[in-house]
Amino acid sequence: MKFGREFVSQMVLEWQEAYMDYNYLKTILKDILRFRQQRRETTHTGEKEKGALKRRGSLYRAFSGLTRHYKSGASGDDQDDQVILVNAVHGEGSDERYETLFLMASDEGGDFELVFFRRLDEQFNKVIKFYKVKVEEVMKEVEGLNEQMDTLIALRIMMENPGLSFDDESVDSILNWDTSSAERRASARMNSRATRPAPMAVIQEIELKGEQRLENLHVRATEEAQENNHKNIGGGKKNITYNYKAPPVEVLKNVKINIMPETPRSTLKGFLMDSKTDLTFSRKELRNVEEQMKAAFSEFYQKLRLLKSYSFLNLLAFSKITKKYDKITSRNASKTYLKMVDDSYIGSSDEISRVMERVETTFIKHFSNGNRRKGMKILRPQAKRERHRITFSLGFFSGCSVALIVAITVLIHARNIFKSPGRGQYMENMFPLYSLFGFIVLHMIMYSANIFFWRRYRVNYPFIFGFKQGTELGYREVFFLSAGLAVLSLAGVISNLDMEMDPKTQSFKALTELVPLGLVAVVILIMFCPFNIIYRSSRIFLLRCALHCICAPLYKVTLPDFFLADQFTSQVQALRSLQFYICYYGWGDFTKRMNKCNRSDIFNTFSFIVAVIPFWIRFLQCLRRWVEEKDAMHGYNALKSLSTIIAVAMRIAYDLNKGSTLKIMAAASSAIATIATTYWDIVIDWGLLQRNSRNRWLRDKLLVPHKAVYFVAMSVLGFYEVFFLHRTAVTAIVACLEILRRGIWNFFRLENEHLNNVGKFRAFKSVPLPFSYDH
Repeated sequence: MKFGREFVSQMVLEWQEAYMDYNYLKTILKDILRFRQQRRETTHTGEKEKGALKRRGSLYRAFSGLTRHYKSGASGDDQDDQVILVNAVHGEGSDERYETLFLMASDEGGDFELVFFRRLDEQFNKVIKFYKVKVEEVMKEVEGLNEQMDTLIALRIMMENPGLSFDDESVDSILNWDTSSAERRASARMNSRATRPAPMAVIQEIELKGEQRLENLHVRATEEAQENNHKNIGGGKKNITYNYKAPPVEVLKNVKINIMPETPRSTLKGFLMDSKTDLTFSRKELRNVEEQMKAAFSEFYQKLRLLKSYSFLNLLAFSKITKKYDKITSRNASKTYLKMVDDSYIGSSDEISRVMERVETTFIKHFSNGNRRKGMKILRPQAKRERHRITFSLGFFSGCSVALIVAITVLIHARNIFKSPGRGQYMENMFPLYSLFGFIVLHMIMYSANIFFWRRYRVNYPFIFGFKQGTELGYREVFFLSAGLAVLSLAGVISNLDMEMDPKTQSFKALTELVPLGLVAVVILIMFCPFNIIYRSSRIFLLRCALHCICAPLYKVTLPDFFLADQFTSQVQALRSLQFYICYYGWGDFTKRMNKCNRSDIFNTFSFIVAVIPFWIRFLQCLRRWVEEKDAMHGYNALKSLSTIIAVAMRIAYDLNKGSTLKIMAAASSAIATIATTYWDIVIDWGLLQRNSRNRWLRDKLLVPHKAVYFVAMSVLGFYEVFFLHRTAVTAIVACLEILRRGIWNFFRLENEHLNNVGKFRAFKSVPLPFSYDH
């Protein structure tokens, strides 16, 4: 693979704009090469000149750098000194920029090379500025983590000593137990805010303090001389001294624990009372704090790794592009420029590497009991591997699905089922049962297609959804699950293709009639299976998001939650199929394929409730976000969901009681909801229809190169919305069209979210820290 493609594939997706634009600089070098070739063709004639041109043409081949071995080192250095001069220019504040002075601008074609070095400087200054900003952010986070670890270690000390009070003397006596006067003075200096340690010493102090203090507590718990901290322990033993520093004692007096609301009860409690609880030293709080700190350290370490990768990739890119310039121009300017790069902040600073080492040591000692393998497994999760058995299995199940569809078609034709008197009874009773699996399979196929295109166009969907690295499902896994479910459901359809009842019993076989219910039970058991099989982490993630949707607005709304709620709005017919299962097998006579569901007022009422529930969930989620974030857009989104609820209610009321007034109200509410929903999806969720964008009526940045795709998607979106809102019949075709529409929406919705993250350089999750302080 060429370096340009490898460079792009290794980028942090949300930082693409901050990387060196390697392809742009390559186009400038191509212009230089083109100019030199044209000049050479016009100035060199004859066989001798052609031979020389052929020999020198090897300089422009991919591996022509080997010919530089024929040059002498001394002459190369002299020539290098005469090509460029690189100077550091101090700007406003502490900003430092680099400017390259090209000394050969008077040569023929020197203007092209002058442009190259100007653009090269622009790219380098952009890279180093971004890197400095990110390193400064990291150092600020280091200080915050240091303060959090001070409090956590002090909290552990208090948990080991339940009778310990918060007064200075008792705390100091334990934390400074058997320390020398010099160490006590150092501890006092650390307790002072004015003399807080430098950022790079922070993580190192965490390592020293944590291990020594816990050992200190262990020794004190087993020694008889606990009440006398400054005397010898045991007969003939020397004073026990520890080289550590005490945490800031005043933090323990003014600290509060921020336990994020994770249950409906805690949310209601936080709404009615202060969500920040005083430090009570309960075991449960300590476990929650440790889990939050582990997540904070893990995410912080990922940021350090990506920053280190960013530095390495850009340094390599500058090395590649300057050496490519040397090959094309037969100069030797890369040595001087790369020396400047190595001496710059991004090339010479080692803060990130040192902080990474300290974070590793701290995490291993305090969160994995000294087990390095366990700790590094958490800090550096392995990338997900593609397994051949998944590809084989999805191919096998896909082939079985096709074979079963062919078999069903042949059986329908052989038995002449379309002309059978029992076909109407089958469509009223059995078809709604099996259509549930058809809707689920189609939705899963669309989601696997979404994943495929997200990966193709480099949409960072694992980060956007918040999947743990290495656990996200690829399109092969999702398609494999959909194909497996399709095989089960199609096999069940074949078992229920009998159209005639047994003439003796006047009923169908009870065992075969229970097949659809058995399939539902299998799917539910798999979803709630506690064993680590069939993608357990993904199932738990889905169930957690579903619980957050059901309990809205009692859970904090995240992107996976409202994304799943949007999927539910497109699966109204599937939800009604579940309702039909309860009615059919609970109150119907399934052995005779008879039911009275549609004639029941209770069933019709619940049909309305089921149709409204997904939109009601979105309405509550929008209200929660509006209250928390104070963003008016969430309020407008809530009104959009409310308009859909009103439209559905008016339509059902018109179906139940025909009348001109209800007809007008249903048509008007449906039109308003259709316009509002279509506008919101296209303009807000997709970010399209921007008049002044570089891509007319689209947006400035597009991942799909073909603009027509966006216009087709917009037209399809409006078309399906009209059909969905009118809800003239509960047919599978209309429901399938809505699922297809939702699949299209999913891709462009996440594309827009990805581009928003890129525009704001958001590449990390925001992990809340457990402690807050009243300084």
